[in-house]
Amino acid sequence: RKLQELRLDRRKLSRRAKRVSTATQRHAHRFIVRRIENVRLVSRQIITWLVLVGLVVAGMGIQLIWNQPGFTTDARAEGGLYVEGIVGPLNTLNPIYATTAADASVAKLLFSSLYDYDATGNLRQDIATNMKIDKDGRVYTVTLRSDVHWSDGELLSADDIIFTLDMIKSAAARSPLRVNWVDVDVKEQSANTIVFTLPATYAAFPHALTFPILPKHVLEDVSPAMLREITFSQEPVGTGPFVFRRLQAADSLSKHEVVHMIANQNYYRGEPKLARFELQVFDDEDSLLSAIKSGEVSGASDISPVSVGSIGKQYNVTPVALDSGVYLIFNTTNPILKDKTVRKALQLGTDTATLRSQVGSGLLPLDLPVLPSQLVGVDVPKAPSVDITKANAMLEEAGWKLKGGVRTKDGQQLTITLTTSKRTEYDKVAQIVKDQWQKLGISVQIHAIDSTSASSVFVQDVLQGRNFDVLLYQLALGADPDVYAYWHSSQIGQTGYNFASYSSSVADANLATARTRLDPVLRSAKYKTFAERWLEDAPAIALYQSVVEYVTNKNVEAVDPAAQLPTESDRYTNVLYWTVAGKTVYKTP
Repeated sequence: RKLQELRLDRRKLSRRAKRVSTATQRHAHRFIVRRIENVRLVSRQIITWLVLVGLVVAGMGIQLIWNQPGFTTDARAEGGLYVEGIVGPLNTLNPIYATTAADASVAKLLFSSLYDYDATGNLRQDIATNMKIDKDGRVYTVTLRSDVHWSDGELLSADDIIFTLDMIKSAAARSPLRVNWVDVDVKEQSANTIVFTLPATYAAFPHALTFPILPKHVLEDVSPAMLREITFSQEPVGTGPFVFRRLQAADSLSKHEVVHMIANQNYYRGEPKLARFELQVFDDEDSLLSAIKSGEVSGASDISPVSVGSIGKQYNVTPVALDSGVYLIFNTTNPILKDKTVRKALQLGTDTATLRSQVGSGLLPLDLPVLPSQLVGVDVPKAPSVDITKANAMLEEAGWKLKGGVRTKDGQQLTITLTTSKRTEYDKVAQIVKDQWQKLGISVQIHAIDSTSASSVFVQDVLQGRNFDVLLYQLALGADPDVYAYWHSSQIGQTGYNFASYSSSVADANLATARTRLDPVLRSAKYKTFAERWLEDAPAIALYQSVVEYVTNKNVEAVDPAAQLPTESDRYTNVLYWTVAGKTVYKTP
């Protein structure tokens, strides 16, 4: 009721509103309008102070930017996907059957071994932690790590090594590694210790301990004859830095196979920085080059020196030395080439330095059947210098007379067929050799065979059948100078690798003795004597040491440019630290 009796006095409200308005105007006039003039009087000082404050703030910002490198640094970012391209074929994911570059690459990423190679090309411990050698150099006792797990979680033990070698030694398994292990006795001393007993001293045996290891718990019920055909060869279980996820078969769209892998988080050497790894396998180099130029891959291996020039400057090209040599191998049973005088003339007439410069940059010189870095001392033999005049004189002395631009003898022209596998690099090398030899009056025919074709007879016909005059071929020399298999007379024949059918009692004696010498100085002396005889007999001409031309995007950090690779797949020696991007981080105090 009292609220209902309240009445608003409009006149009082109006008077109060006017008083408030008048008071507000007086305050505004007193404190703002009347002081505008004061602001005008000090405007110069205000502007000066604002400029000074701005300069101080700008100086602090410049100082921060200037000193930033002192407390920040560039680092490689973890995670991401690395896509590597390589020329195939990809025949299997079972490592003991790896024969192609693609097979070997997958084996290195998915599987471990007792020993592998570091960036300098020297042996380092992988699963092994220690190796003892008896005084005779015949018994090797190897101790294993105890923290190695298969990708399915099972623990690796000595049983897995014994099982793997039993499979390799089995004739039914048909593994290409069998030849290295037939006469080696292998026994388990304990869960983490294995003893290898050799029939005789063999100085290079530790290098044989780089074989890949298979999981016994997965394959123990598989017969050796079926090992290659089972599911494991398409879905492997390993202990390597990466874990297999799936194999994407080639189709009409992609036209290449892809092996998908992820980082092994339980890898005993530490988890890789990359989260995922894809190996894309292409049919030929042209397809791989197209993938590089389109940005389809992060990096690529097995690019020939001839093709590197066609890759744009937006990519990094890293030439890495490979423990292999490219040779012109003479068939010493050939009616023309069995004459050492003819072979020596070809040796003197081959300008390998010019050849290297014309094929591509990065190729390394090579004169010998072994790498010069594998020999100790300063008295390392060297090939004779190029001497065209002397080469022509030697051919004349051998009865090959120059007639109409081509040499003849007893009515027969001096014609040589140069055989090689079809590849961009070798095509160019063969043409250069042809041009050089034609200047000596020799008719040269080039026979290039596609060795990657499923119907290829390169191995059976050319290599095993010795069906060639001169063979342009790459020999894998490896990290140890033992080249017994290539040049000892016992290796002549279809099952051996002495493709030249070279026979020399001096060479045989030094090759055989060098294998039994554990002292590196004594071994080197034997190999030097062998190399001197090899140069004198000229069963082959060393053209150059091979390199791996590795191509990457600018943001990628991968293969060590200073590395020395025993095999091409050893480029993964530092794969734990490969990255696809960088980042800026603050330095720790």
